[in-house]
Amino acid sequence: MSVARQIILFLIDGMRPDGLNRADTPVMDRFMEAGKYTLQAQTVHPSETLPCHASLFYSVEPSQHGITTNVWPTADRPVVHNLFHCIHQLGRKTAQFFNWAELRDLAPPGAVDVSIFLNNLYEPQGAGDREIAAAAADWLRKRPVDFAFVYLGQTDIIGHVFGWMSETYLAAIHHADACIGHVMNAVREDAIVIITSDHGGHEKTHGSRLPEDLTIPLIVAGPSIGPGVLAPPIHITDIAPTIISLFGGVPPSTWSGRPILLFD
Repeated sequence: MSVARQIILFLIDGMRPDGLNRADTPVMDRFMEAGKYTLQAQTVHPSETLPCHASLFYSVEPSQHGITTNVWPTADRPVVHNLFHCIHQLGRKTAQFFNWAELRDLAPPGAVDVSIFLNNLYEPQGAGDREIAAAAADWLRKRPVDFAFVYLGQTDIIGHVFGWMSETYLAAIHHADACIGHVMNAVREDAIVIITSDHGGHEKTHGSRLPEDLTIPLIVAGPSIGPGVLAPPIHITDIAPTIISLFGGVPPSTWSGRPILLFD
């Protein structure tokens, strides 16, 4: 396995796997055909945005990182090994592009070289996500980093307003798909792309233990990764160890996730 030179992690908030299947998503379809994927990955409970993101970036359950709502606790965080921090320790440059303000403290101080936040989450018809994608593409084209986290939040907002699996919700996934394509046109040709979600949803909500809330997609594609379906079980806490392994590092022993087998 060759060491990855650049990894782009996209998270589409609230994207259910069956929503991905039903929506018009030519970009993600292409990555699924070319790389490894699963439509049966599992997230944590409570299946809320901030606890799920914390579990992705700290690779532990909410009972360990202590974040169980969409508000950061005032106490010191009980865990220290964050994905951004571990990538930085490998001598790599990192960036994040996001439009949900609560993610501003996702990385510990000094672990992110570039952080761009746009307060546009409630802009209509996917305009906010397109603006985030444009900002990410512009930066990555001119000043490449080794790892970039690109958060697209409007699918979740649409789910809460119009309902998960509504036509408007499926259109939001289509808009997010186009955003991914726009960013990927600006990065290295040999970049590895990882696409996932934090949680799903049902009716106009999420947070429960229902399969519709807990099941998420995961796609990993790149020049060195052949096609295939990822064997279960796959968990959101496995994403950070996988990224560290792709960069040639060793995941911290405190992480509960394990690197996903991507190479035959």
